[in-house]
Parts: sequence; structure tokens; C-alpha cells
Amino acid sequence: MTLGLNGIGHVALKVADIERSLAFYRDRLGFVEMMRLDRDDGSLWLVYLRITDTQYLELFPGGEGERAPGPDRTAVNHFCLECADLDLTAEALRTAGIPLTVEPKTGLDNNRQCWIEDPDGNRIEFMQMAPDAMQLAAIRRIHQRM
Repeated sequence: MTLGLNGIGHVALKVADIERSLAFYRDRLGFVEMMRLDRDDGSLWLVYLRITDTQYLELFPGGEGERAPGPDRTAVNHFCLECADLDLTAEALRTAGIPLTVEPKTGLDNNRQCWIEDPDGNRIEFMQMAPDAMQLAAIRRIHQRM
């Protein structure tokens, strides 16, 4: 079965404090605010932030609780943003005052990665795809079978 998918369109996060999250994603990470959608009563429903022209981050205000579930809880564990040069990305994060929770390293899949958390404790991986990445080898195998 082929669904004709092109990629992940967006990641949606319910956030405790929309202004704190916008200060992080928009002001510190540099995601451009694209638009806001309001409910019928005029209250804010969500804010769209641009990752790429076809991939977005949606922030929904009014989240309950202080932190996202821990890494062992049943939930979305993290989301990953691919970058061309992990060292430059890590340095830009540090310069923006965003602490790395995991310093740049090579993962088990042979890709380089570093990690941060947003103000709500959502884990974000930054990954530089390696020429010998296990994912690329797997894709080659899939294409050979097609």
C-alpha cells in the first residue's frame, strides 16, 4: 500500500505558557511565526511556526502540568530537526543561551546529534545525517527491493 506521503507536515505541542514558548521557539531558535488561529470567542487557539516551507511547529496554549512526560512514559518521546552542520547548530544554540542536555556525539545510528529541552520539557534532537547512517543504508535496501 502506498499512501503518497511527502513528509511530516507538523508537530503540535500543547504548551503551558504560550509567551514563554514563543520566546523560546520564535525568539531564541528563530522559527518564524507564520500565523495565529483564534477560536470563535476570539481567544488564541494555536500559533504556527515555520520550520521549512512545508514543515511547521504548532503551539497550542493552555497545557496542564509543568513538564512533558519523561522519556520512559508512553507519549511522544521527542522530535528531531535535521541540520547540515551539527557543530554550527550546537554553537548557535549555546550562543542563544540554550543549554544542551546532550553535547554533540555520534549516536548508535552513526549520525551526529545533540539535544535540548524546550520550556515545557519537550526533548528536541538536532541531527546531522552521516554518509554511513543506518537510515541511508536501510533506504538503499528498500529501494533495491522495489
